[in-house]
Amino acid sequence: MGEHSSVKFPQEIIDEYAALGVDLPALFSAGDLGTRMGVQIKEASADRVVGTMPVEGNTQPYGLLHGGASAVLAETLGSVGSMLHGGSTKIAVGVDLNCTHHRGARSGLVTGVATPVHRGRSTATYEIVITDEQDRRVCSARLTCLLKDMPTS
Repeated sequence: MGEHSSVKFPQEIIDEYAALGVDLPALFSAGDLGTRMGVQIKEASADRVVGTMPVEGNTQPYGLLHGGASAVLAETLGSVGSMLHGGSTKIAVGVDLNCTHHRGARSGLVTGVATPVHRGRSTATYEIVITDEQDRRVCSARLTCLLKDMPTS
């Protein structure tokens, strides 16, 4: 996820996880893959997750943003929203990801915004819209996560 310090979480979420001794920004990241790809979460709540990713370094041989890179950004944002919806007693596991690529991007940053389509007890589905710096839609994605009980230690 790159830098964690700029993520904006709702205060009640920060308090809930702090009481458990959990590093919230580290928990809601794309891990090593997201770091390598330059994914940064800018805003995170169960209602809306916003993140960015550079096009540079994430292109296919034609110099366009790789569709798999868009998928990584989409799954990261939808998973963060699902985890925030599930709360500290659940983990979100992606079970279905659908991406439609509308246009190419050659430079700059792309921004993804994930919003809920369905938030239930056992699944959460988010729509993720990825746009370029001119606010043109690059990709539309939908992610469904299974909400599993947090393993007990």
